[in-house]
Amino acid sequence: MIRGIHHTSISTGDLDRMLGFYRDLVGIEVLFEVDFSGAEIEAITALPGAKGRVAMLRAANAHIELFEYARPVPETGDPDRPVCNHGLTHICFDVVDLPSEYARLTAAGVPFHCEPQWLGNGTVLTTYARDPDGNVVEFQEILNPKSRMAMTF
Repeated sequence: MIRGIHHTSISTGDLDRMLGFYRDLVGIEVLFEVDFSGAEIEAITALPGAKGRVAMLRAANAHIELFEYARPVPETGDPDRPVCNHGLTHICFDVVDLPSEYARLTAAGVPFHCEPQWLGNGTVLTTYARDPDGNVVEFQEILNPKSRMAMTF
């Protein structure tokens, strides 16, 4: 039985830089950071000789897994990949007081697509930003706690 989504995984060429964003700037807790290699990893990833570092982060009811592969050498992603292209498009964080978070992250140099925008007849305030690798990160505030989209803990 599938109970829900546990984590989203992001591969990066610079784990320390990504931890600087997700842990230090966004404020997500790091559960662990370890090196990985071995037959089990090679089998799971279908990558002979797979080796690298991984960190698992937790934000309330969801996790983000960050991978930095040393082997095989990965191809660099497009940091300007449009969100309309096929594949995973973004991670969304539920926030309180989006205008303040937007101001704080903007002051820290985080690039945003736009200022926060109202959606759903004024019930959702949202905007997209980019992490250091160019992955799209959404920050949204749902103002109606009775909304079906509101976070439950």
